[in-house]
Amino acid sequence: MIEVARGDSPLVLGLPHTGTQIPGDVLSRLNAMGRAMADTDWHIDRLYDGLVADITTVRTPIHRYVIDVNRDPTDISLYPGQNTTSLCPLTDFNGAPIYRAGREPNAEEIIRRREAYHAPYHAALTAELERLRAVHGFAILYDCHSIRSHIPFLFDGALPDFNIGTNNGTTCAPELEQHVQEICASATGYSHVLNGRFKGGWTTRRYGRPEEGLHAIQMELAQSTYMAEAAPWTWSQDKADRLRRPLASILTTLKNWSPA
Repeated sequence: MIEVARGDSPLVLGLPHTGTQIPGDVLSRLNAMGRAMADTDWHIDRLYDGLVADITTVRTPIHRYVIDVNRDPTDISLYPGQNTTSLCPLTDFNGAPIYRAGREPNAEEIIRRREAYHAPYHAALTAELERLRAVHGFAILYDCHSIRSHIPFLFDGALPDFNIGTNNGTTCAPELEQHVQEICASATGYSHVLNGRFKGGWTTRRYGRPEEGLHAIQMELAQSTYMAEAAPWTWSQDKADRLRRPLASILTTLKNWSPA
């Protein structure tokens, strides 16, 4: 079920939210809002495809409305006091219910989904990071995300184009954070922020242990930088071509980095 493409460089791309598969037993529970899957990280796998050679990617085809593999499996909030969605979301990013009344998953169903979909994704991600750390002495996880640039339920105003998350500098070597921030800052016509509204999800925080040779960075892109932010979520070739240049620079820098 988990899609893994192996490379030999130290760099691993995580793709937790590009999947659009919803098993029939879950789909039958969803209302029209849920079936619309508006909160997908649309086209992110396409956006990063082929930017650099010899990297590893780990992707789940399962949609985040089934279970969000970038959430703590115990469902502890990563952003206390702020609106967010849960391990098995009950609402979309606008706060609207995604399930038909009375068809929300109970505790037993959440455990089933966690074992069926969440655990295999992280088993694959762990295996690839350990494989590459054994070869190089370190590995780097770059967690790929995108989101609409205006979502009042989650944040005020417009989201910057590049949202870099390192959980306040704890999940990677300082020079990695600096390199990524400098590339984003030098990308003409784009805005960026470091550890703003998105500081790195559970994946970044779990795997980012630089003292053990495991470095992790989350990149949350504003979808306005490469696509239309309303259904049918149309890909913009011109915008994507422009955005792929700084993204390629980021991945190349990460791939070629090594600890001092």
